[in-house]
Amino acid sequence: MPFDVRNYNRNAWDHQVDTGNEWTVPVSSSEVEAARRGEWAIVLTPVKPVPKEWFPRSLAGVKVLCLASGGGQQAPILAAAGAHVTLVDNSPKQLEQDRLVAERDGLEIALVEGDMRDLSGLEDGSFDLIVHPCSNCFVPNVEPVWQESYRVLGSGGSILSGFLQPAVFLFDADKYDRGELEVRHRLPYSDVTSIGDEERSKVTAKGEPLCFSHTLDALIGGQIAAGFALTGFYEDVFAPSSGDVLSKHMSTFIATRAIKR
Repeated sequence: MPFDVRNYNRNAWDHQVDTGNEWTVPVSSSEVEAARRGEWAIVLTPVKPVPKEWFPRSLAGVKVLCLASGGGQQAPILAAAGAHVTLVDNSPKQLEQDRLVAERDGLEIALVEGDMRDLSGLEDGSFDLIVHPCSNCFVPNVEPVWQESYRVLGSGGSILSGFLQPAVFLFDADKYDRGELEVRHRLPYSDVTSIGDEERSKVTAKGEPLCFSHTLDALIGGQIAAGFALTGFYEDVFAPSSGDVLSKHMSTFIATRAIKR
């Protein structure tokens, strides 16, 4: 029987909420109030804020889809800044973090539990902007994410995306965690097919999500193939506090802005 990645990762991210993963900790009321005054920033990757010029001049009335973006971070800030926000995420507990912020601070956010690769419940051309922070490493195939995003955006709409550099997945994971870089894997990498059952059980025993690398052809070329035109690009690294060894040598994240032509 094929491994049910979506169901497993749903439960894994619920577990991450329970254990306080940094990407599951909601923004504060003071951050929401600042966003209401026009003082706000969000991230697609760990450190660098998204450039303000990647957004419309005003978010008032802008229809925003936060895609695989649960955790009470991006969606509440954008809603407080005036956007009409819909949030799609696979994890019920991640969605609950956004619900808590919305109820606490009087925000309206439409919450939808679902797969980032299947937005069939959303109408064609119904959004002006998609915010898709680094999360497509948790699905084995990324091309449907771009195709569905293109479909639900209106003409001239944009998608802001963050994703891991594929090179991050080249290395032996245990040695990587010890600060050693030993090339072990061929790319694209998969926690389902690139390692054996015993090694994968170490990941699942800790309740960690299963991860997948994607080629740059799929991550960037896939956006172009879906019909997007890339208009923005930057690189980022893991936060210095993480002690990530590869970030000392190269950029480990990419963010892109793409427009529906």
